Formats: sequence, C-alpha cells, structure tokens
Amino acid sequence: MQWLVLFFLVQLVLRGSCLCQPLGQIQAPELSQTGDIILGGIFTFHTAYRGKFKFAQTMIFAIDEINKNSDILPNHTLGYKIYNSCGMSNIALSAIVLVNGQEEVLDETHCTGSGTAVAVLGHSGRFLVPVISHFATCACLSDREEFPSFFRTIPSDNHQSRALAKLVKHFGWTWVGAISNLNDYGVNGISTFMQAAQEEGVCIEYYEAFEQSGPASALAKVVETIKRSTSKVIVAFMSHREVKALAAELYKNNITRLQWVGSDAWISDNSLTDAEGHGILVGSLGFVVSKANIPGLGERLRRLHPSQFPRSQFVKDFWEYVFGCALVNSSHTERRPCTGMESLQNEEIYFTDVSELRFENNVYKSVYAVAHALHALRSCESGNSGCTNSQRIEPWQVLQYLQKVNFTTHQGERVTFDENGDIVAKYELINIQSITAGTMHLATVGFFDSTMPRDHQIQMNIRVENGVLQVPVSVCSESCPPGKRKVLYKTRPVCCYDCIPCGEAEISNVTDSLDCFACPIEYWPNTNQDKCLPKDIEFLSFSEIMGITLTFFCLSGTMLTFLFLIVFYQYKETPIVRANNSELSFLLLFSLSLCFLCSLTFIGRPSEWSCILRHTAFGITFVLCISCVLGKTIVVLMAFRATLPGSSVMKWFGPLQQRLSVLTFTLVQVLICILWLTINPPFPQTNMLYYKDRIILECNLGSSIGFWAVLGYIGLLALLCFVLAFLARKLPDNFNEAKFITFSMLIFCAVWITFIPAYVSSPGKFTVAVEIFAILASSYGLLFCIFAPKILIILFQSEKNTKKNIMGKTNKTILITQGYTMPHLLLHHIPGHQNSEYFGRGSSELILALVGPTDFQQIYFILRSTPNKR
Repeated sequence: MQWLVLFFLVQLVLRGSCLCQPLGQIQAPELSQTGDIILGGIFTFHTAYRGKFKFAQTMIFAIDEINKNSDILPNHTLGYKIYNSCGMSNIALSAIVLVNGQEEVLDETHCTGSGTAVAVLGHSGRFLVPVISHFATCACLSDREEFPSFFRTIPSDNHQSRALAKLVKHFGWTWVGAISNLNDYGVNGISTFMQAAQEEGVCIEYYEAFEQSGPASALAKVVETIKRSTSKVIVAFMSHREVKALAAELYKNNITRLQWVGSDAWISDNSLTDAEGHGILVGSLGFVVSKANIPGLGERLRRLHPSQFPRSQFVKDFWEYVFGCALVNSSHTERRPCTGMESLQNEEIYFTDVSELRFENNVYKSVYAVAHALHALRSCESGNSGCTNSQRIEPWQVLQYLQKVNFTTHQGERVTFDENGDIVAKYELINIQSITAGTMHLATVGFFDSTMPRDHQIQMNIRVENGVLQVPVSVCSESCPPGKRKVLYKTRPVCCYDCIPCGEAEISNVTDSLDCFACPIEYWPNTNQDKCLPKDIEFLSFSEIMGITLTFFCLSGTMLTFLFLIVFYQYKETPIVRANNSELSFLLLFSLSLCFLCSLTFIGRPSEWSCILRHTAFGITFVLCISCVLGKTIVVLMAFRATLPGSSVMKWFGPLQQRLSVLTFTLVQVLICILWLTINPPFPQTNMLYYKDRIILECNLGSSIGFWAVLGYIGLLALLCFVLAFLARKLPDNFNEAKFITFSMLIFCAVWITFIPAYVSSPGKFTVAVEIFAILASSYGLLFCIFAPKILIILFQSEKNTKKNIMGKTNKTILITQGYTMPHLLLHHIPGHQNSEYFGRGSSELILALVGPTDFQQIYFILRSTPNKR
C-alpha cells in the first residue's frame, strides 16, 4: 500500500495544479512559478520546522540563478512547484492523496497539462520519475530494484555508519555501546555500524533500541544498561527526539562523563539546546554533510517578503511569527497590524543565517544536477538514444541523463552519481563544544573523504581549547604494547584479552599484536622486545678490561725477560752464569720472550692469519722453551750421575749435542704444525650456538687432532723434563738448579693440566682468556723459578757470585767414607786434584767434586768407590 500512496503523491507533484477526481480538494503548491520546464519540490516547512523553509528558498534561488545563466539551458526557463509535507512521513503523506477514504490510481490518461514536473526534489520514491533527495540517508534507498529513479546529494547512511566505525577506531575506542531508534533509519544504520566496527576490531559491549514515543520501561532499560556498562563511549544512531529523552534520563540518574558519537540526525540539531541535562552532550562527535558557501543566498533570504508569494500561507505565518504582527485577514487578531515596512535585513534568526549551509547546499546541488541533465538532454544530437525532438520532456529521459551527470559547482565541489544514485561520501567531523539555552557551538575538528585511501579517509584537525575535547579511554583490555602479544579466549569478545611477553628470541613491533615473530639468526630482541637488533659480536678485544689486563702481563713478561737477558749478558763471565750453562740460558730467555709475545696473537678480532699464527707460534715457542730446560736438566743429571770414575759420558752430550737436541725437539713440533696447517688449518668462524644473544667470533681449530697433538707434544716434553729434574733434585745445595727446574716443571704441568677442563668448559672469549692465562702462568713460572734466584744473587748478593762459593768452602775435594777406606789413588782420577788431601771417614758417596775451567762440562763424578776396608 505504501508504494501506491507514494505514487499518488508524486503524481500530485508532477501534475501540480491539475485537479483530477477524486483529488479535487487537494491543496495547491505552497510556492510555484511557471516555466518551460517544471521542477517539483517537497519540503517540510511548517512553523515548528521554520528553519527548513530555507530548503525551499534555496531551491528557488538556484532555479533563478540557472535561468540567468546563458551557459545552462539557453532559451529555456525553469519553473517550480513546491509542496509542504508538514513534516509527516511517507505513510502520513497519504492523507494528502486519500480523501474521504477513496484510493484511486492516477495515470497520464486521466490528467494532462503543461505543468508536468520532470523531477522531484526533497523526498524519496519508487517510480520512473527522477527523485533527488537532500536529506534521505537510509541505505535501503540505494537498492536500484526497489528505487530505480532515486538519487541523492547526501551520502548514504552506509557511508556514515562506516565512517563512524573508523572514527571510533581512530580514537582507540574498542569497547563501546550502541543505541538506535526502532525504525529503519536507526536499525539499519546501527547494524551497518556494528558490522563495520567488527571489521575495524571494535567490540560492542551492548546494543539497545527504543522510541521516544514508546513505553517508559524501554528507556529505563537503556539507562540501566548504560549504568552497568564499563564502556565510556556511546554510539547513538537516532533522531534528536530520542537523544534529548535519553540525555535527560541519564542526567537524572547522575550518569555523566560519557563520550557520545552521533549520527547526523541529531549531532547538529539546534533543538538539543532545549534538552534537560544537555550538558552531558558537550564533547559529542559526529559526522555531518560538509557545509558550503552559496554566494548571494544570504541576500536573497533577507529580501524575502510576503508580497513575493501572495498565495503561500506559510510565508504569511512565518512573517507574523518573526515580527509578532498580523497581516491582512490574519487569524491572529490579538497582534498588532503589520506596517508593511518590516524587513529581514537586520534580523539575526536561523532563517537568515548562512554560516552553516549543509543540507541547503545539497538542495542547491540537486537543482544543478537536474539542470545539467536537462541541458545534456536538450544538447544531444538527433538519433542518439534518449534524445528528443519534441518540446515535451519525459521523466525517463531525464533519469537517463541524470545518471551521467558530472559537473563541478562554483565552490569547486564535484557532483556525480554512482550506479546506485549515491553521491561520493564526504563529511565534516564536528564537535559540540558548548550547549546553553538556545545556543549550541559546533566546531569542525576533522574530515572524512571516502575517495581517499583506506588509512587516510579520516583527517583530524583538532584544536583543543580549555580542555573542551577530552578523549576518554574506552577499552575492555588495555592495549598490548610492542614486545607483548594478545591472548584471546573463546568465551570473551576479541577486545577482551590478556597480554603476555613475547618469547625469548621473539618480538612484536606493533600495538595489540596477535603474534610474535622470531628475529633472524643474526639478530636479537632489544630489552623491550619490540625491535630486532644485530647481535653483539664478542671476541677478546684490546679495548676491554680483560684484554688490557692480559696485554699488560704479556708485555710485562716480555720486558722482564729482556731485562733478565740483559743482566745475564752483562754478567756472562761471572761464575754463576757460567756455572748454569750460559748458552742454553740465553736461548731459554729468548724463547720465553717469544712465549710472552705469542699471547698477543690471541687478543683482537680473529682473522685467518691470526688463527693460524696463534696456535702454531704458541706450540713452537713453548717446545723451544721446554727443549732448553730439558737440555739443562740432562746436563745436570749426567754430570752428577756418572757412576764410574773416569767416565767419559759428558763427551756425548757436549755443547753441539745440546744444540742438536733443542733443534730436534723443536723440529718435531714444527712438523706437527705443518701437517696440521696442511690438512685442516684453523680458521675464523662465528659461533651462534653457545649464546643466544651474542655472536662469538672465534678461531675454529680446524683439526682438533692437530691442536691436541701440539699440546700433547708439549706435555710430553714437560713431563720428561719434570721426571729428570726430579731425579736430580737432591744434588748439593750450591748447585741445586735441578730443584728449581723441578719446581718450574711442576708449576708448568699443573697449569696445563688445569687448562684442559677450563678450556673445554669456558664460553666465548673466556676460552681465549684461559689459554692466554695458561701461557702466561707457565711462562712466568719458568722465568721466576729458573732465573729469579740467579738474578737475585747477581744483583743483590754479589758475595755469593764467586768461584769459591760455587765450588764450596774449600778448593779441596772432600771425601767422606763410612766403614771404608778411600785410597789416595782415588783422588788421582779427579783431574787437577791428584794432590788433593783425603779427609777421614764418612759416607761412601762423593758429596761434591768440581774441577776444571769449563764448568759443568768438565765435571766428573765418582758416586761410589770400592776402597779397601780399613
């Protein structure tokens, strides 16, 4: 039935003053003007909606402007017939058509005339007649099957609902309440909003709907829901009547500090100033159609006079209301008569205010859209589809060209319709900054443009003054910062979650991340776990404390060794130097200096050459050092352990043999190193397995067998040296070098035995530090144990550095026998001591015999004699 009613209404507008039965009693147009082409208009402008009379005047202004413009519809004039809908809905408008209960369908065969309107502005319809609305926003009107002739210059609620969802998301409100009317406008609008909000990740805590004219219990239920809720934001998709009623009830219940987000049906409505508790609406945000400046409209409105529209009862009522007077034949006899000199020029009323031309601009664009379509229709070439050669223009022809309209207004706004008759969605975001009795101050704080990329459709331009716009926090759960991730639960909305830190090697670099992701293997999370940073590369550096300390001891040992060498060289002719095999001593000091210096190759960034050099130099220098100590030990042992008188064993281990032994022992180590470097040499590598947060730059041994062969050979020589020195440990006190060698080898072996487990278990750069420590400890042990006592005598106890002291208290050979008689002939076997004196009884072993100018190389020992028993 509704579509039949609307059909009657549109036919009424199309035919205008044609009074056909049974509509003979239907009122004439409120405002009309003849013309070659007639446009119809249906607006609401009774007294209660007096401000909306501006819509009709805007339509008239645009038509007059087009008629004066020779570029649009030249040689044609536009006329209009504008009807007053009195603010009634489409169903209520049936009262205009259905008189005395009769329902008769009109068609063109029943009524003809020259005043047919080719398009209707203001209301909606389902007919093959162009209907352009400046105010109807219901998304249902975009259905081309039901509304094939409907166009609008205001964006659909579908766009507004999605814009509101983006706005809520923009401010981070993920936990909101939703309220709407119980009509198509509210239910459809809020449904689209909730769907869009879900796509944006916004959760709806509750949804309620009511009508201001409905039962009080429905409103009370809404208030109670809001009171129990935890969300601080309310999205209200309803008219100003429901908002005023709800605001009043919330005010009575002292429910304040809420952020309102509203639809265009109430967010800019001036009647909110009459609402009780309107203060709780201050700060509300919402989208409205963009305002524009229409040059000349303000002057036109101020020139309005009843004489311009003598047949319009509304103009007369409006005039009497504004000036409080009574025109001729007025029903308000109690008022003073109007003088006829009244003027709107100096009246500051809503009707003359052109600072907020929003819906008026839509009317303005609607008139121009029809005009451009008519111009294209009149200008088309004969033979093309839709062209007409007759003076009569059919509505379906206008509909065809209206779909193709594409023009730019004087203000630079582009007007075109999509396939559903909708215009491009552009809004202004307004903020209610103050509401007082009769006054509401709005501020534009942003824009929405659906033609922009998705992430840039909302542009904010907020200037907060005196804390007017305070953005609250409305979330079910606080946002998970970068470095954490959300944990969702099936039984709770997606906006209600827990935050847990990312795993050890994972990060999240966005807020409210659902997942953490692992850093690449060369990277590690920072402290906040929101960024992957390159891992620190660790090696024993010269610039760190440990490296500086070890370098100091390396250089100190080297310098100390050279000082000992200089002292020995300066005192090379003294008995204590000559008595300690000066040639091997000098070679030992030189090898010790190399041992100290090779420690430096272990410090610094590993490279291919440093990895090769550090282990081979260490192995060769240490073997050279141990070989020298071993040579000294063999010399001592052979000199004191010769068992037979006149033994010539020393001739087999003279200076040449000592040099050859050192060279031979060292060449064996050189051969091992060559094989190691040839088969699988050491090389630098990055170790990412030991530490998760660091990269260890180290030297890979290449062949582990080669490394342990080098260490094993050093250990074998050290053990042999220790055993031989241990056998010679009980030599006379004045020549106790074997004791020092024994002690030094004991330290050496202890250090390297301890080194093995420490080396295997130490991580990263500490492995290198342990190896350097072992080198330094064993080197210092050899240096101090073997040479420090002699340096002490040379520098500070020079009285002991004499041949007499070296030889003992007398230069005579002392023989002590016990139970045996030492024949004088025995002394004859000792060179240079054939005339030595024999002293009585004692041990049968020779305690000491030292002869000859060539030190230990000329020593002969007689360990046991076979004298005749006394």
